[in-house]
Amino acid sequence: MSPSSAKARRGILLVGCGKMGGALLAGWKKRRIAQNLAVVEPAPTQVPKGVKHHTSPATLPKSFAPSAIVLAVKPQALADVLPCYRRFAAGGTLFLSIAAGKTLRFFARELGASTPVVRAMPNTPAAIGRGIAVACANARVSVQQRALCERLLGAVGEVAWVEDEALLDPVTALSGSGPAYVFLVIEYLAAAGVAAGLPDALAMRLARATVAGAGELARLAPEDASQLRRNVTSPGGTTEAALKVLMAEDGLAPLLRRAIAAATQRSRQLAD
Repeated sequence: MSPSSAKARRGILLVGCGKMGGALLAGWKKRRIAQNLAVVEPAPTQVPKGVKHHTSPATLPKSFAPSAIVLAVKPQALADVLPCYRRFAAGGTLFLSIAAGKTLRFFARELGASTPVVRAMPNTPAAIGRGIAVACANARVSVQQRALCERLLGAVGEVAWVEDEALLDPVTALSGSGPAYVFLVIEYLAAAGVAAGLPDALAMRLARATVAGAGELARLAPEDASQLRRNVTSPGGTTEAALKVLMAEDGLAPLLRRAIAAATQRSRQLAD
């Protein structure tokens, strides 16, 4: 892409404004990252006021030449959606996809091998600016485009990069799906508290506050997670009694390994 054409490319096009697309959009607006921003989303109620909104890509101005197109649609819909945006691929527009399982090879087939593409897997804590995304770029992505992706994804949390695209499948299983596992732990902690005699509302309040507080402590503390666990565990105490159950051979570790393996396998299947 020539310097003149690069200069002419301005703005960001967001395709899809569901939960993750909406979280990204809110982060961009809050940090004023995208001055010229447009959204393609069939459901108008999901797009905040003040943002250029199109219910279909057909209504995008012919002169619109975005620096990046962010694809925030379900992976099952991508094959139908991408043909509508092929006209941007030839000019050097960066495509940033957050669709699970859809590989760089898939995008090369759909958009052409010369198209710069970044795959990323964010997670839902992006909605409060506390997400983490892992990204992988193809060989066509420039240093400047990588930096642009860093800004777009970093508006809602941390960003990490991998060179091996295959790692995005276990990334999807761990951090992409991971918030659901944590929410399930909250549910089960509260239910166990009720079974032990606590009132429902108090049990849920304790479970939510405990998981949130422990997570923040893990984020801020200099110690690793295993040391933080040991800090709470007094010999012969209540925590040790519970951990003997959770850390048994048939306890939490094998369950999580099986869960991550299942999610990783499903991510690979989505590529098909």
